[in-house]
Amino acid sequence: MYTKHNIGILGATGMVGQRFIQLLENHPWFQVTWLAASDRSSGKRYGEAVRWKLDTPLPAHIAAMPVSAATPEGAPSIIFAALDSDIAREMEPKFAAAGCAVISNSSAFRMQADVPLVIPEVNADHLALIEEQSWRKASGGYIVTNPNCSAIGLVLALKPLEERFGIRAVFVSTMQAVSGAGYPGVPSLDIMGNVVPFIRNEEEKLEEETGKLLGKLHGNGITHLDAKVSAHCNRVAVEDGHTESVSIQLRSKATREEVLAAWREFQPLRGQKLPTAPEQPVEFDAAEDRPQPRLDRMRGRGMAAVVGRLRPCSLLDWKFTVLSHNTIRGAAGAALLNAELLAAQGKLLPTCVAAASAGARA
Repeated sequence: MYTKHNIGILGATGMVGQRFIQLLENHPWFQVTWLAASDRSSGKRYGEAVRWKLDTPLPAHIAAMPVSAATPEGAPSIIFAALDSDIAREMEPKFAAAGCAVISNSSAFRMQADVPLVIPEVNADHLALIEEQSWRKASGGYIVTNPNCSAIGLVLALKPLEERFGIRAVFVSTMQAVSGAGYPGVPSLDIMGNVVPFIRNEEEKLEEETGKLLGKLHGNGITHLDAKVSAHCNRVAVEDGHTESVSIQLRSKATREEVLAAWREFQPLRGQKLPTAPEQPVEFDAAEDRPQPRLDRMRGRGMAAVVGRLRPCSLLDWKFTVLSHNTIRGAAGAALLNAELLAAQGKLLPTCVAAASAGARA
């Protein structure tokens, strides 16, 4: 019988932490054995500490678990981190220094040179960067990050085109769901019947992370994609699902049929049998009015990027719409898939000093 990896969740009471719990329930490789949150939640039962907001019931065994202090002592060797960036910048290195594999959803270390920013279908080879981290060399621990929720859908759609035709320039305008702001998120009177054309730091993240994700690993560093990326980011009155209008200039010309073939044939994880990986990471919908968040955000169990409305662009070459589920593919699901890839590569061995000590006491 397969022995599951024990995992812990930092920031377990937040919206991304809740999504981790939902996605990990009955996962074939991982089981939740440790939950941590802020000081005001520490010591409570999880069911007492959390305001559960998802559309599936809180598992009873999770509700009964105690919420631990957010320190490495007693933690398992694999940590899913769902923390605000300021807190993550202070806390995640402590767990990595204790020998833990920290699979982070935070932006705190995404652009650090020796920290992999990974979408498994796009740049799995970037995971080699963990061997450059001081934590890895000292204790065996490391940090791996997944991208911003708006970058993931965009880059999944761009990767097949970059591989076949090259990319010179990208213009993207996002329509981002309110769940991307966490809970309680945007006040109702600010968002109902409205569009907010500003999300702090979002445009910078989208532009910078796209370059790193589509960059090439050379030795111990990443050479970023040599392309211009311009982003406009907007918050809209949609619950889940980020929609993006994209125009792209290619380095070599491509026909409509060639673009569609690039998306259709993009299956880089085929045969690896990662439980969370969608069978088709980029799905094209030929309907003239798709994709739509309400109808399409759960394609591939919320892990696929859905593309539609491919047509010529009078300024660049092609334009299209892409949709992805921002709290599944754009957050917890992305980190979970990164952990599955690390497990498949044998990089989730229990090296955490704190966890080893806890095991010895037990």
